[in-house]
Amino acid sequence: MATIRKLEVVSPVPADIDVANSVKPLHISAIAEELGLQAEEYDCYGKSKAKVLLSTLDRLQSAKDGYYVVVGGITPTPLGEGKSTTTVGLCQALGAYLGKKVVTCIRQPSQGPTFGIKGGAAGGGYSQVIPMDEFNLHMTGDIHAITAANNLLAAAIDARMFHEATQSDKALLNRLCPADKDKKRTFAKVMFKRLKKLGIDKTNPDELTPEEVKKFVRLDLDPALITWKRVLDVNDRFLRKITVGQGPDEKGMTRETGFDIAVGSEIMAVLALTTSMADMRERLGNMVVGTSRGGDPVTADDLGIGGALTVLMKDAIHPTLMQTLEGTPVLVHAGPFANIAHGNSSVVADQIALKLVGPEGFVVTEAGFGSDIGVEKFFNIKCRYSGLTPQCAVIVATVRALKMHGGGPAVVAGKPLDHIYKNENVELVRQGCCNLVKHIENTKSYGVNVVVAVNAFSTDTEDELQAVREAAIAAGASDAVICTHFAHGGAGAVELGKAVQKACEQHSGEFKFLYPLDISIKEKIEAIAKSYGAAGVEYSPEAEKQIETYTRQGFTNLPICVAKTQYSFSDNAAAKGVPTGFTLPIRDVRASVGAGFIYPLIGTMSTMPGLPTRPCFFDIDMDLETGMVLGLS
Repeated sequence: MATIRKLEVVSPVPADIDVANSVKPLHISAIAEELGLQAEEYDCYGKSKAKVLLSTLDRLQSAKDGYYVVVGGITPTPLGEGKSTTTVGLCQALGAYLGKKVVTCIRQPSQGPTFGIKGGAAGGGYSQVIPMDEFNLHMTGDIHAITAANNLLAAAIDARMFHEATQSDKALLNRLCPADKDKKRTFAKVMFKRLKKLGIDKTNPDELTPEEVKKFVRLDLDPALITWKRVLDVNDRFLRKITVGQGPDEKGMTRETGFDIAVGSEIMAVLALTTSMADMRERLGNMVVGTSRGGDPVTADDLGIGGALTVLMKDAIHPTLMQTLEGTPVLVHAGPFANIAHGNSSVVADQIALKLVGPEGFVVTEAGFGSDIGVEKFFNIKCRYSGLTPQCAVIVATVRALKMHGGGPAVVAGKPLDHIYKNENVELVRQGCCNLVKHIENTKSYGVNVVVAVNAFSTDTEDELQAVREAAIAAGASDAVICTHFAHGGAGAVELGKAVQKACEQHSGEFKFLYPLDISIKEKIEAIAKSYGAAGVEYSPEAEKQIETYTRQGFTNLPICVAKTQYSFSDNAAAKGVPTGFTLPIRDVRASVGAGFIYPLIGTMSTMPGLPTRPCFFDIDMDLETGMVLGLS
């Protein structure tokens, strides 16, 4: 393949940004042409990025799909176990060394972690997406579009409540349906959806009865039951709870609300799960923002804003094409967090990629955090809406994390690792393999083949690595492969690539979901809790009330997206290994009706992260002579 380039690796491995800056990206048009895109099917954003248009699917609709691989992991340490790095390294191995047509499908990172504690998400070492700085920062502006759309809707909610509180029914109708120069009134196109919902079959506003006028113009939102928040793509703990409406012109209409991080917006989830522009328009309009005083759900289209939101998102719906260090193509699209959202890149990116690679090619997509979170949601949410099912799941494990699960000291970001993580302790690794075994068993239950990728660090010993491999094979993994892609790029993941290819080719299982959709919200939550190892589920009074509301409103047929800590199977981040017998506490339950799921919040899970004492931004700067970004990780 013309775009493939072999890396000249050095040891020790330089900083990620230095590795990324050492390789000049190919012009993105070369990547697009090699992938099989026609000139009219992508729009360049500079020299290194391009938007791949959804019209590509129209041309390729009869083409056969390639193999579909999802990458998850064991329960991680706060340092991460190299899941993104493994995803990229595997694709570099498949494309640059095994001669396969391959596309990496990953999420766009949030600037919250990039400038906070975790850093970026382009991979690491010699397995990265480049340009790394563009990938980790604004990219093509999709998250900014989501932020704008989300906050326009938030503004519309408060403005509508203000106008309803200060105007008569007649005045509201006059302003919502103003007369033209001929003194004729008409409904805006979006209003007919609300009229139908209200059972009003009229096309002339002047024909509405006083009772119909009242029903039509008054959403009558209950301020205490508004679920829509404003968002910002920054970690800012002081925005978790705020009061709005304190200006003198708002006439005392204050209410308590808050901010979520932008990637936790339901609009991000809509983007990730949509299958077409028309589907996105429908989902955006169906988003429920709150409940009326009469107990009815109020949607974005009730506010008349679904079309405007679609316009703001019209460019964001197209995936962004980038490249790896070794010249293999990458589709970056959507970026929902896995702990507070469903944690997977977009359906449309995967659909396009599977058609482009063809029946002998591979699409490798990453699911956030451990397989109990990202992979579970990949199967039960993303696969339900896409209709796609993978042949193979890769579970990334490290000796470091397994030592922690075996009883090792706490791993804390920003603090030196305990000596136990730098010296051989095979028994501690074996004890921690219970966590890996649980992830393998859970993933295999969906009917896919599992390959374990052991991401090797320089401090790991042969005996420790072999102990992991033996435990994985004994637990039913198709294979377990020691990988050095961080240090060697695709060359360090060739055996992993062969194992994944074999697992895909030999797949014969029947895919199955964890739960059916036609059971109650509680039954679905409890099925997921059982997969974690919980003995039961405890619901707060608020959660009970929300479940009752969503059941009455007809949302019981939606899948479940659990928001919980990524650091344990349980709600307790300190409970390592495989905790059992615990009760899972459901603090609150919310509905993302447009996106298409119900999400329970477990314990103290926050939807707006905070900054640590020493954020990543201390190390980030510009080289004023070269214009290069410094310090990104």
